[in-house]
Order: sequence, then structure tokens, then C-alpha cells
Amino acid sequence: MSLTFQTSDDPRYTTRGALYVPSGQGPTVWAVGDVYTIKATGAQTNGGFGLIEATVPAGGGPAPHSHPEQEETFYMLDGELEFLDGDHRFTAVAGDFIHVPRGIRHSFQNKRMHAARMLFMFTPPGPEQVFADHAMPARDGETPPPLDDEQMARLETMAGLIKPIMLPDPA
Repeated sequence: MSLTFQTSDDPRYTTRGALYVPSGQGPTVWAVGDVYTIKATGAQTNGGFGLIEATVPAGGGPAPHSHPEQEETFYMLDGELEFLDGDHRFTAVAGDFIHVPRGIRHSFQNKRMHAARMLFMFTPPGPEQVFADHAMPARDGETPPPLDDEQMARLETMAGLIKPIMLPDPA
């Protein structure tokens, strides 16, 4: 058996189109007390997905909610987060993968003393662009400040655009 190789002058093999975002790069914002670095937006992925690298400090994470228009997928990079899936809680650690279908109540909380890191993706995209456009720009080397009136106003604006359904904690 022999392999046939295409000629290298075929434009399918020489045209460039990759999205490359180096480590530490991408717009970085403070949202819901976490640090979000937007790695890819729907505009950059031809409407495929939006990707965010998140650092969740001790005590951080959003309240229980669902997304009627997006699925949300998480991949843990470092640390531990307690996830809520409907009425069930579990602890996710580095290397764990979580996929949340549309309409499912979920949240994550950092119950540890050290920050956790993860990637999360929206399909279809949209919320990542709202975070980039409306969350407070992060200041390098600083932790997110406590939520104040300005940040609450930003959160209300983002909620109006993303349209999550805020849900009670089943605790």
C-alpha cells in the first residue's frame, strides 16, 4: 500500500486561517467575581463557539441558572470546583469534562482556599462577546474587587443580553 500526497501548491493546504491566541493573551474581564479571558468569540470561529479561560477565586462562581439558548461545556485545568447539575452536586478536578445541555440548572462554586482554572465554551456562541463588551476590564495582577453598584449594573446589562434563567439553589 502506498499513500498519495497532494501537491503543496493546492490553496487548501497553503491558505492560512487558524485562530492563534498565545498564553496570557485575550481580552480579560472581571465577571461575577471571577476572571475571564476570552480566547475565542463567535465572530472569530465563524459562529461555531465561544471559549473562555476562567480563574475562579476562593468563594467564586455564579448563582444557579440555565441557558435556554446555549449549551455550556467545561474542562477543568487546575483546582477543584463544586458543580450543580439539576439537583445533584459533584466535585470536578483537573482533567474533568462537564457538558451542560440547554435548559439545565447548573452552577459552579470554588469551595477551596486556592483559585481554580478551567476552560468553558458556549455553543452557539454569544455570551463570551457580551462578557468582552460589558464586563469590567480586569487590571493585571489584581483580584476581582467585591461586587459594587457599578458591577451590579454591568451584571444586569449582561443578564439582559445573555438571558439566563436565574434559579433557586436546591440546597
